[in-house]
Amino acid sequence: MSLALYRKYRPGSFAEVMGQSHVTEPLRQALTNGRISHAYLFSGPRGCGKTSSARIMARSLNCAEGPTPDPCGVCDSCVALAPNGPGSLDVIEIDAASHNGVDDARDLRERAFFAPVSSRYKIYIIDEAHMVTTAAFNALLKLVEEPPEFVKFVFATTEPENVLQTIRSRTHHYPFRLMSPKALTDLLIKVVAAEGIAVDPSVVPLVVRAAAGSARDGLSVLDQVLASAGPEGVTREGAAALLGVTPDTLLDGIVDAFAAHDAAAVFALLDQVMEGGHDPRRFATDVLERLRDLVILDAVPDAGSTGLLDCPVDQLERMARQASAMGTAGLSRAADLLHSGLVEMRGKTAPRLLLELVCARVLLPAA
Repeated sequence: MSLALYRKYRPGSFAEVMGQSHVTEPLRQALTNGRISHAYLFSGPRGCGKTSSARIMARSLNCAEGPTPDPCGVCDSCVALAPNGPGSLDVIEIDAASHNGVDDARDLRERAFFAPVSSRYKIYIIDEAHMVTTAAFNALLKLVEEPPEFVKFVFATTEPENVLQTIRSRTHHYPFRLMSPKALTDLLIKVVAAEGIAVDPSVVPLVVRAAAGSARDGLSVLDQVLASAGPEGVTREGAAALLGVTPDTLLDGIVDAFAAHDAAAVFALLDQVMEGGHDPRRFATDVLERLRDLVILDAVPDAGSTGLLDCPVDQLERMARQASAMGTAGLSRAADLLHSGLVEMRGKTAPRLLLELVCARVLLPAA
């Protein structure tokens, strides 16, 4: 059984963490200077490296040559805490989603005063920290404020505002953020090369868009795409179908019909979308993203060469013609109507009807 890519390529040091230099560099410098806090709070969106960085922090603190920003990777502690390693008795990971009560906090408080088994520090990594109840946080407050000298805490959360303020004020807070498209693209290209599977270059932007800035989500999607590779590798058509992405022919067709105010073509294409089994909400989302790209291309004609848009040259030429045909005002109006339509579609049982009505509004002459 193959290992999931997000586990296989989990970083083992701060130097390997991509797209979070605003966090990793200060942490590395703090380790170099020996200015180590007793408690840290790592916050940010899901899949951006909070828990992995917490494990790296534990590895850096307990390395035989540490505390160090660059774990040696060969001592017993480093081997135990390596990505996919066996783990250490002195690094305790707690899932606060299922261990968030007062009894759990009291148990942790009692165990914390026992010295580490074999390491320099006993480190508690508390994941999903926002799930801890107020009563449990209050039970931990004194320990977090004045822990034994051998105890360190790392709290990881997607919702720092829901972590008790008195706990937050006693930690060093490091906010993680979503990866930029370029950083995520670089990561995916590196993984594809390491996996040795032929992948059409136009597939990577599809995965980047599906990941929405999350490294873990991007690797999970890429894993699924690579698993479907045929003898010729991964094609754009196959990846688009697997990810539910609307084919470019349908997007081009609807935009051209909007530009020409051709109602017959619009509704014929919508019927084709439904007959093809496409989700109306996903289709509307993809059309909105296409309109966004056209707005940018209309405002910045060289958006493709400057990296604002990541599209093949032939597609950029086609999109430039579409942007010119609709104009900035027409593109903005259509995007506004589609955005409002997507909001209306949430939870509705007849999304096709709403999609058709939205498209009918786009076809109306501008006021």
